[in-house]
Amino acid sequence: MDTLTASQTDVPGLAGNHRNDVLIRAADELLDEGGLEGLTIRAVLLRSGLARRAFYEQFNGKDDLVLAVFERTLSLAAEHFRQGAESARDPIDALRQIVEGLVIGQLGFGEPGKGRRSAALSREHLRLAESRPQELQRALSPLIALIAEEIARGVAMGLLRECDPRLQASLVYNFVSATIHVELLREEGGQADRARREQLAGTIWEFCRRALIV
Repeated sequence: MDTLTASQTDVPGLAGNHRNDVLIRAADELLDEGGLEGLTIRAVLLRSGLARRAFYEQFNGKDDLVLAVFERTLSLAAEHFRQGAESARDPIDALRQIVEGLVIGQLGFGEPGKGRRSAALSREHLRLAESRPQELQRALSPLIALIAEEIARGVAMGLLRECDPRLQASLVYNFVSATIHVELLREEGGQADRARREQLAGTIWEFCRRALIV
């Protein structure tokens, strides 16, 4: 078991939610710098300045921390795309922005130049889909809910074919994320090609569009 130096103690006056934020931010930074190899509980504690006890008051282990990173990342993504949807021409344009944005990686989940973090999250996404499927789905729910909202709006306007919006949203996300995983693992250790990613985003969107339209 990892041991910490005597200086690694609780930061006084730090509320639980704040500690949670500090730990997630530390994990995110470590993923950026060293990928999964750099993300250990000891490293998170050293980076955050918190004690082991403080960590286990927030999380049961490393998997819970990674799930929290996913939840934060995808919640930010959903908010980002929701703002974009407000200025979109129609639900189809909003869906295009979401799909292409996910592939290009506007929020760091697959962002060119963030290869180690992105590949790490991709590998963990695949692993957690098998080992912690319910928790992963909860982390994904804000983004999938947004996609479902836009599909439902498109159906109501007669722009998209009749369907179960939530199911279609899950299918769209699963298709996009599976393609992203392949691309990220292909790019791992190298520099992402922005032009290639943009071309891929257009191709994936066209596939999704044809599956959704009337």
